[in-house]
Amino acid sequence: MKERSFISVKIILVLSLLVSLLSGCGAPNIKDTYPLESVNRDGNATSYVYRAADKSVPVVAGELIAANTPDQSSPEDTERMFLVYGDEYYHLQQDPQKPTDTLIEIDSKEYVQRNYDSSFLQGYLTAVLIGNLFDSMGGGGYRGYTSKDVYKPAQGNYKKPTSQDKKMAPPLTVDRSGKITRRGQDSAGTGGSLFRRNPDTGGDRGTIKRGESGGGLFDSPKKSYKKPKTRIGSGKISRRGRR
Repeated sequence: MKERSFISVKIILVLSLLVSLLSGCGAPNIKDTYPLESVNRDGNATSYVYRAADKSVPVVAGELIAANTPDQSSPEDTERMFLVYGDEYYHLQQDPQKPTDTLIEIDSKEYVQRNYDSSFLQGYLTAVLIGNLFDSMGGGGYRGYTSKDVYKPAQGNYKKPTSQDKKMAPPLTVDRSGKITRRGQDSAGTGGSLFRRNPDTGGDRGTIKRGESGGGLFDSPKKSYKKPKTRIGSGKISRRGRR
């Protein structure tokens, strides 16, 4: 009875810990929390735009930064900010048509190289990063989704996302460590980037096995048990080794 009670307490503690960790992470699950508004795909050059309703640019940026520090981030600004995670660029923009909303544009490195105006990025990214981006490619005059009608992308066009586009969109989830990762991934990703998907290495994930050695919370050492030995004629039952 005591052993069962002890196991029940451990289970409750683990569940409480998981709930606190998941609720404490500031970054939302973008795919499930914010609707996908527009998509521009041209080979490896991809751009996905989500809408964060009634959230300012600094608030959205703060949620992402709180979950995991980006490689680079531009100064806080109410109209526009950039966050760089590996080869993906988060361009947060205040919607000029609805200033209370923030548009979250997630661009691949190839999309930035082919479409963005390098002089425009100088106000948000470091010179070293811009030099690496446009070392072999001149880029274009693009300046973000909110100005796409004035500064059009050099390649591809934005369109309303289809069901297939929504499946291919980069979903960001929160795991137990408080980092942002792609759904289904249990490691940080290639090249130190949390947003580059690793190939699936197989194996069991997300399972808890009880009674195995390894120091886990649910590991319980095997206990030896000896049946009580009866003594004929005395009318008493005593354990072996006792008199």
